Amino acid sequence: MNKENIIEITHVNKVFSDPDPFVKDPGLNALRNVSFTVRNNEFVSLVGPSGCGKSTLLKLIAGLDKEYEGTVSLCGVDVKESRVPVSYMLQKDCLLPWRTIMSNILLPVEVRKGDIKKVRQKMESLISEFGLSGFENYRPNQLSGGMRQRAALLRTYLMEGEIMLLDEPFGSLDEITRMQMQDWLIRVWEKHKKTVLFVTHDIDEAVYLSDRVLVMSTRPGTIIGDIPVTFGRPRVREMLLGTEFNGYKKRLLEMLSKTED
Repeated sequence: MNKENIIEITHVNKVFSDPDPFVKDPGLNALRNVSFTVRNNEFVSLVGPSGCGKSTLLKLIAGLDKEYEGTVSLCGVDVKESRVPVSYMLQKDCLLPWRTIMSNILLPVEVRKGDIKKVRQKMESLISEFGLSGFENYRPNQLSGGMRQRAALLRTYLMEGEIMLLDEPFGSLDEITRMQMQDWLIRVWEKHKKTVLFVTHDIDEAVYLSDRVLVMSTRPGTIIGDIPVTFGRPRVREMLLGTEFNGYKKRLLEMLSKTED
């Protein structure tokens, strides 16, 4: 394995079979011959039509499903053979309503039986960076959608591992809040630099955030495009108005339109 490749997916196939042994069903072919890599500290987005297997792929990478053909390696370790810690966030914030924001954020530390008191003492700067200062003792239902997502992302950040798997974390937000969250995520990521695999249906979001954009076909999903995004960092909103940005969008739209044929 290349030392720079933190995630390495090689010829992965995934079929969902009917558990009933009396049903003669060949199963649902979700992924077919999927291969790609993600380098250390790289931000890669995964786009494709609904049902193409993006979320399924994240579950395989997270080690939540080991019934597949091919190889998924994280940091050089086959996830079928050994657990590799990753940070995994779904579209819903999944905050526990009876806990305060702070106790929700510290849940990963609690689960791994870490030193909560020590971590809490170091949390002040992170709470500020994640825009949650003054809201530590609020309950989730007292916060806006954007603030809940920031709390969920901070909780994800505190999970073990340097790999973050983000499955449409901004998909349920309104457009203005979504843009604010994108800008905020870029600032936080550029400072802390974890390796990110980010699932989205939003082409603008994929180009704006990413170092590379991977394009998937319709089911059974496979990688049909790998587009490097060469904009410098930090990213700025003015990018979205330029011809270069529109060129990326056009290229991605053309690839995605072919998946509909």
